[in-house]
Amino acid sequence: MNEVKETLRNLEQNYKLFLQQQFTFIGALQRTRENAHDMIRPVASISQVQSYMDHHCNNSTDRRILNMFLNICNDLSKLCHRLETLHSGNNVTDGILERCKLLLSHSNNLSTIRAKYPHDVVNHLSCDEAKNHYGGVVSLIPIVLDCMKEWVTHTEKLPQRALYNVSCGSAVAGKRAPQDAPARAAISQAPLSVHLEAQTSTSNKDNVKVQASKRVLKKKLNDTENHSGKLKGPWKPPGRHA
Repeated sequence: MNEVKETLRNLEQNYKLFLQQQFTFIGALQRTRENAHDMIRPVASISQVQSYMDHHCNNSTDRRILNMFLNICNDLSKLCHRLETLHSGNNVTDGILERCKLLLSHSNNLSTIRAKYPHDVVNHLSCDEAKNHYGGVVSLIPIVLDCMKEWVTHTEKLPQRALYNVSCGSAVAGKRAPQDAPARAAISQAPLSVHLEAQTSTSNKDNVKVQASKRVLKKKLNDTENHSGKLKGPWKPPGRHA
């Protein structure tokens, strides 16, 4: 979401630069319409502006400002599609995105839309220009920017689980790994400690059995010696006496 906000701020800055050149934009549209012999119908779509620039633009200044308008519209369209991948679905936010996609469609008729207060782009036009020619095209970008800011506002009020990203699964798993490590260590160490304890217990039992066997064997040897006459002193061969 922070990246979305940053992208939106950058687009707003680009639009402010464009807004400072609104008269240049209107002049470029006026000249290209004259070159196209298209002075009656209003400028009512993005594709119309694209056609004017591609086929009826005779100077670099007009081409630059028309291209600036088209680039901002293109960047807004990309951001709109990106927002779709960040949100799992909500009637309000989905409706906002659908409106943005419709407005940014190259064939959509913009002639009836008008940016309202606090935007004053329409006020900078003459009555004839605003009503019959350029009121819609100058209103497009500020209206879409407002819609996207509204999308951000509504989305931030939703539970965090409503937001998702394809790469978030691995990121969340990575964050949880250190926290889960002690539990996993305890689980893996528990059988080991039990096994060692069992080995120790078995070893102790074996030692007890060995010691008991030694004692039994020693007792039998003692009993055998006592039964054979309990030899006193060293043995001497017969026939030789001191």
